[in-house]
Amino acid sequence: MRRTEILDWLREERPGELCRLWKTANRVRRENVGSGVHLRGLIEFSNRCRRSCSYCGIRSPNRKIARYRMCADEIQDCAGAAVRRGFGTVVLQSGEDPELSAEWMADLILGIKAETKLSVTLSLGERTKEELALWRRAGADRYLLRFETSNPRLYKRFHPSLPGRDSDRLALLAVLRTLGYETGSGILVGLPGQTHADLARDIDLFGRLDLDMIGLGPYIPHPDTPLGKSWKECCAPPDRQVPNTEEMTYKVLALARLICPRANIPVTTAVATLNRSAGFELGLSRGANVIMPNVTPMTYRRMYAIYPGKACAFENHDSAGEKLRYRIQNEGRFVGRGRGDSPNYAHRTRSKAVREAVL
Repeated sequence: MRRTEILDWLREERPGELCRLWKTANRVRRENVGSGVHLRGLIEFSNRCRRSCSYCGIRSPNRKIARYRMCADEIQDCAGAAVRRGFGTVVLQSGEDPELSAEWMADLILGIKAETKLSVTLSLGERTKEELALWRRAGADRYLLRFETSNPRLYKRFHPSLPGRDSDRLALLAVLRTLGYETGSGILVGLPGQTHADLARDIDLFGRLDLDMIGLGPYIPHPDTPLGKSWKECCAPPDRQVPNTEEMTYKVLALARLICPRANIPVTTAVATLNRSAGFELGLSRGANVIMPNVTPMTYRRMYAIYPGKACAFENHDSAGEKLRYRIQNEGRFVGRGRGDSPNYAHRTRSKAVREAVL
């Protein structure tokens, strides 16, 4: 799909044409990743962060939240809960915790792998090649690192680098690929100052990166962040600014499916936060094949406040899990079995093996 076509779809507002987009994305999803919905147990184990991203509620300068870091035993208990609920993957997510040592994390991964058959996805921000390699050797399977926006001016404006070190997430994504991770990335939809042309470049970049996983969600302002306090003033002119709406997020999700047909694409909690009654269902019908139920203990879950009002913040996991399975089945889909590895990763790995054998 040419970038001009992507741009046309992003600006499309006719219900009939959008219905055609939803149906096409749903068909491409069915043909390439099947009808299973894979459930990933999300463990938000630390809200400590060294970064000062202007849109994120757990940014280092925010003094209005209580900080926490779960111990290894607590995280192992959450992994056990994920197994009991039939999940094939846990997602270990945190801020860029400055006191999170590479060795501690490697021991944690080794422990989960020793006690379960779970696939382990990491979402720990920007880390060194040495740390990423150590975690891969310990058994980590996947890594999610969202580039948030392909517009370098916007990125630097809202996501400042650490002192003495430039932030280059695209370079880190390439490192993750060379280390053998299933590699995921994604964006914020409706980031203030983001134009439709920016968003079209973002979606085009999904394809050029040949992503195995794509995570995307709407920008939700947080009142205790610089951007949350002035986000309207930061927006582009109304005819160019991407709206941070549910419908625009579905457009991006559907186009991501068409650009990367074999990728695993979740309906994120941010989408469900905008539409608690039907967000998951609409996302699944427009190209998604993954949902990430939160298995973080309630004591900590509400403190991981990247944005306010998260849909899962006050839900009990067991009761919410049963309801979620019913909602999936009610859509004519079924809960996927096993690890739910990316078909794109499998395809790419086979293709590489064939090329190496020929050479």
